[in-house]
Amino acid sequence: MALLTADFEFVSSFARRSAAIIIEPGKDYFVESRLSSLASINACASVPEFINLLRKTPTSHPLHGKVLDALTTNETFFFRDIAPFDALRETIIPKLITQRAAQRSLSFWSAASSTGQEAYSLCMLIRESFPQLADWNIQIIGSDLSATVLTQARAGRYNEFEINRGLTPALIKKYFTQEGNVWTANAELRRMVDFRPMNLIEAWPRLPIFDVVLMRNVMIYFDVPTKQTILRNIRATLHPQGSLMLGSAETTINLDSSWQSVGLGRATVYQPIGSA
Repeated sequence: MALLTADFEFVSSFARRSAAIIIEPGKDYFVESRLSSLASINACASVPEFINLLRKTPTSHPLHGKVLDALTTNETFFFRDIAPFDALRETIIPKLITQRAAQRSLSFWSAASSTGQEAYSLCMLIRESFPQLADWNIQIIGSDLSATVLTQARAGRYNEFEINRGLTPALIKKYFTQEGNVWTANAELRRMVDFRPMNLIEAWPRLPIFDVVLMRNVMIYFDVPTKQTILRNIRATLHPQGSLMLGSAETTINLDSSWQSVGLGRATVYQPIGSA
C-alpha cells in the first residue's frame, strides 16, 4: 500500500517535534524503509497500517521511542573520519595537557554518541598516545536520545562487522574480549565513559565545562534555528580555550559568528572567538 500524504506528514511532523529531524517532502521511500520492520513486528500488514496504529498510541508508549530509533541515523564506526582523531592526538590534547597541568583534569563530550564507537575511540587514543594522563581525572561523557543505542554503548558489545570498522587487530586484541561473534570492550574502557540519555533539542541538563565537544554528523539533520540554539548551548558548556569538532559537512559559518574555524592538518575545529 502506497504511503499517503497525510501519513508522510504525520511521521515527518513526529520526527521534527521529537528530535528536530527534518524529513524532506518526497522521501516517502525513507519512511517506508525505516518503518517496515516495525510494521511487521507489530503485526501490521503495511507501513500505512502501522502509522495508523502509531496515531492511536499514547505518546508515553514505548512504541514512539522505537519509531524515533528507526528514523534516526545511527551510522558510526571506530575512529570515523580519522582526521579529527589525528588532530586530537597531534595538537589538541598535547596543548590541553600544558594548559591543564595544574588542574590535572580533562573533560570530553561525545554528543549523539550512538552505540559508543566514537567515545571508545577517544578512550583508546588517550590510553595509547598519552600514558602520562593515567593519573589525571579524565571525564568522558557520551549522550544520545535513543535508549536502544545507549544500552549497547554501555555494554560495549559489537558484532563482527562493527568491530572491524576502524580498529586494527592490535587494538581489538588489547581492548576487547571475543565471545563467539561478539566482542566486548574491557572493563577499563567501559569505566572511562559515562553514557547518558539526552535530547539535544530539549532543555539541557547540568553539564560539566568541557575541553572538547565532539558533535559530528548530527546538525546536518536540523533546521537553521535548531543549529543556532545548539551552538549557543555548546558555547555555554565549553571552556573558553576548548574545541568543538563537527562533521566534515557541518560548520558554524553563517550560523553563529562567535566561533572561529581553525585548520589542524586535514581537520577543522571550531573555537570560541578570542580563545588562545
